[in-house]
Parts: sequence; C-alpha cells; structure tokens
Amino acid sequence: MIFFYIFTWIAFLIQLSIVVLSIAAGLYYLAELVEEYSMTTAKVIKAMLIFSTLSYCCLWMFEDISTVVVGFGLISNIIYGFVLNTFPYIELLSPSFISACVCLVVNHYLAFQYFSIDTHSFTEVLAFFTICLWLVPFSFFISLSANDNVLPTLDRRNQAFGNDSDDVVSNYFLQNKKRKGLLSLMEGIREKLLPTRTKAF
Repeated sequence: MIFFYIFTWIAFLIQLSIVVLSIAAGLYYLAELVEEYSMTTAKVIKAMLIFSTLSYCCLWMFEDISTVVVGFGLISNIIYGFVLNTFPYIELLSPSFISACVCLVVNHYLAFQYFSIDTHSFTEVLAFFTICLWLVPFSFFISLSANDNVLPTLDRRNQAFGNDSDDVVSNYFLQNKKRKGLLSLMEGIREKLLPTRTKAF
C-alpha cells in the first residue's frame, strides 16, 4: 500500500513535468509565430476582440449576466482596442497598457464576485473566463516579444510638435535595448538549463 502511494506521486510528478514542458513548448512556438507574422497576429487579435465583444452582448441579451460585469467587460475591450492600435509596438508604461492591466484585474474581481453569488456550472464559468476574460489579454502577453522585431519608424506625434530629435529612430539607435518578452524569457531559460554543443574542428 505504501509503495503504491509513493508510486502514484512519482507518476503524478512525471505527468506534471510533461504538461509543463508541453505548455512551455507551445508558448515558445506561438511567440515565434507572433514575431514572424506580426501583422497577421494583429488581425487575429482584432477578430478575437470583436468575438469577445459580441459574446458580452449575447450574454447580456440572452442570459442573466450582471450589467456591471458586461459593461465593464465592454469598457475593457475598448481599452484593449487602444493597445491594439500601436501593435506590435507595445509600450509597457503607456497609459493604455496600464489601464488594460487594471481592467483585467477589476474584470476578474467582478466576475468572481458575480459567479460566487449566481450559481452556474463549471463549464459555463470556464467558458466565460476563457472567451471574455483571458483570450485577448493572453494574446497580448504572447505578443510582448514582437516588440523586439519592430523596425524603427518615425514617431508621428513628435513630428507634429516639431521635436524630430526624439523620434523613435534616434532613440532606437541611441539606446542599447535588451530583448524582453516571452520569447526572450524562454530562450534565457533554455540557455541556462540546456547545455550548448560546441563543434570540434
């Protein structure tokens, strides 16, 4: 009996490590796709944003979902649209990105509060969280590494104010930026954990 208990825990740890490695490999592949096809990714995120907005509207019309949850979800989608306007260049300290992060937290709080009072099945709650709360923010999270491959262009706002010295091209070459985002994180972990092979000539 004791051996079977230990045997079960060993099997569980093996299964858990396989699941974690599979998710990491999938995220790495998605991050590479986003970097390679950033304009297509923007169109896909826009389609997901429209789908999420339509889902909120349908839930409000056909189901008994709280108006506060739906209303704040729609406001969040509008803010996600502002973040999408500058895609693939996402500035982490921009007001739109910070507002999107705040909306994500408040959205989760309102949803948890609603579903703790109004009983729904687990699959319905999971469907709401997946489509309405997680789909678009997760897409932006994966797309953070696309910033690294954006070619420098002129900042139209600085041109309008006559401040050409602070445009994006000048800043790009003056600042020695390190890569950031999901893909660079995964590559860093791979370099630390997996040994590199050196060719002998």
